[in-house]
Amino acid sequence: MSGINGFGHLALKVQDLGASLAFYCGGLGFREMTRLVDDKGEPWIVYLRITDTSFLELFPAGHAGRAADEAAVGVNHVCFSVEDIEATAARFAAAGVTLTSPIQAGLDGNRGAWIEDPDGNRIELMEMAADCLQYRAISALPANR
Repeated sequence: MSGINGFGHLALKVQDLGASLAFYCGGLGFREMTRLVDDKGEPWIVYLRITDTSFLELFPAGHAGRAADEAAVGVNHVCFSVEDIEATAARFAAAGVTLTSPIQAGLDGNRGAWIEDPDGNRIELMEMAADCLQYRAISALPANR
């Protein structure tokens, strides 16, 4: 075993903290957990709750620009799992978040769609199928993993 027991957080440097909070909290429904401020009282890190064991860190005051395109080396995208992709897409649309791709089945057996945050970070939404490739692969791992 690696000693790693979960995924803790993803940290994003954002250009406009207000726009990012509107997207992640107002659009996706995440809740702000807490903030760390610098010596001037300005936000340094804003923590958003995804689940009780994973969260998103937003670091304000990023330089102007957009996230790298999908062919660039480095982090390609983040994926959030959802229970019901149609209901999620409808809820997001009502909050002003539009899909950048239609909902469709992937080669792994899951249904998914894509959105982008205000900085152009690609976000995959995935409704995991009970018999998807990932779950089949997990069940095929040796018992002592």
